[in-house]
This record gives sequence, structure tokens and C-alpha cells, in this order.
Amino acid sequence: MKIYQVDAFTERPFTGNPAGVCILEAQKDDEWLQNVAGEMNLSETAFIFRRGEEFDLRWFTPTAEVDICGHATLAGAHILWDKGYLQKDKTAKFSTKSGLLTAEYKDGWIQLNFPAIPESKTEPPDELVSALGVKPVYVGKNIFDFLVEVESEEIVRSMNTNLIMISKIPARGVIVTAKSREYDFVSRFFAPNVGISEDPVTGSAHCCLGPYWMERLGKSTFTAYQASKRGGILKVEVVNDRVLISGKAVTVIEGDLFD
Repeated sequence: MKIYQVDAFTERPFTGNPAGVCILEAQKDDEWLQNVAGEMNLSETAFIFRRGEEFDLRWFTPTAEVDICGHATLAGAHILWDKGYLQKDKTAKFSTKSGLLTAEYKDGWIQLNFPAIPESKTEPPDELVSALGVKPVYVGKNIFDFLVEVESEEIVRSMNTNLIMISKIPARGVIVTAKSREYDFVSRFFAPNVGISEDPVTGSAHCCLGPYWMERLGKSTFTAYQASKRGGILKVEVVNDRVLISGKAVTVIEGDLFD
């Protein structure tokens, strides 16, 4: 089986968010998939199996399967087109735990069509504020994550979080965001509960960030930057109950997986 490592939401190697992409020749059991993801030791590994005109797609962190993942979907679509599994004028259709997700190749960018996952205002648990060590302007929560807006981009970029405390919070992860000077908004994402201390660039977090900033900035199209150490740029557009997330990708490793 072919296996790849792709840096997503970037066009430069060693930046953006690395994802594994495994092209399955046959369906594999969950234990095998989890073991491969642990061996890859990346924030997510995407497993893709062709079923007619569509592809089954599952995502695993080194410790758990997740319901949705943007950067590994983008990485998977990149491999399908780049390695000839699918023509670039064809839409990649993925059957996933989050329903049918699609990707299209547009002017050098890969555009993902994901569901909007908006948050609702909530009272933050005491551990959340202590773990982040910053004063929230707003706290919300959706079905996966807490979203915390802080006062400035500088706070987002410089904050040091207590990951042990975050791991005690009942959520997939914590999104921290603020308005930006160069971009429309910046963010960071922490998810120790699923084996990711800080995710470099999180496509699925923008399913929440897009609707959130649409309400506050009064527009539906954004350029966003995830301000992790590796960093990554995303184009985000909110269309009704969907969020279009666009990014670039580059393959850095290609190999054969022996079972």
C-alpha cells in the first residue's frame, strides 16, 4: 500500500500541518488503522478506500479516531489528484463520519466543502480560563470544541497554555482566536484529549471560526492564519450552512507500507 506525508495549508515543505495519507487496497480493521496512525505519529492520518465514484475516508490521531478533520482531508485530496488516482477536473467525494464531504481543485487551491459547526455562548469552566492564562473576551462551545476570543492577535501568538489542565476539559479541543491586522483573524488550537498538544493548522476549527467571525465582521469571506510554530494560511467562505475552506498542500514523503 502507498503511504504519504503531506504538509497541508501551505506550499512550502516543513510548514503547515503534516498529515499521513494511506491509500488502502482493501478495508482494514480499526486496530490496524490505529496502529498505523500511531506509527506515523502525526496529528492525523487519513485512510482512503475507493468505493465506485466515491472514497471512504477515516481519520485517526495517534491515539483515537476523530469525526472530522480538515487538513488530512485536504492532504488526501491532494494525493488523489497529484498521484493520478483522480483527475483534477473531477470532484473528490468522501464518505465520512460527518457525512459526504467534497473537495475541488480551483486555481491551484484545494477547496473543501464542510458543514458549518457554529458555537453558542457558554460559561467557561474554571479550568479553561486557568489553563489558557488569558482573559477571554467571549467563550462559546459547539459539539466539539470551546471557542475563546481574546483581546488581541499578540495574545494569541504569545500565550502559553497548561495542556494538562486543558486535557481535563470535556471537549475535543480549545480554539483561541482574535482579529488580525494582516489577516481577518488568527487562531490557535489545542487538543490534548485526542493526542494533539497544539495542532499546527486545523481545518475543522474553521467550521466554527467562519460563522463566528461572519457575525462579528459582517462579511462571509476571510483570509485566516493559524499562528502555530509551523503556521498556515486558509481561505474561508461561509455559504448558508456550509463552510468552504481552501488551502494548498505539498508532498514531503512517499513510501510503501508493508502489512
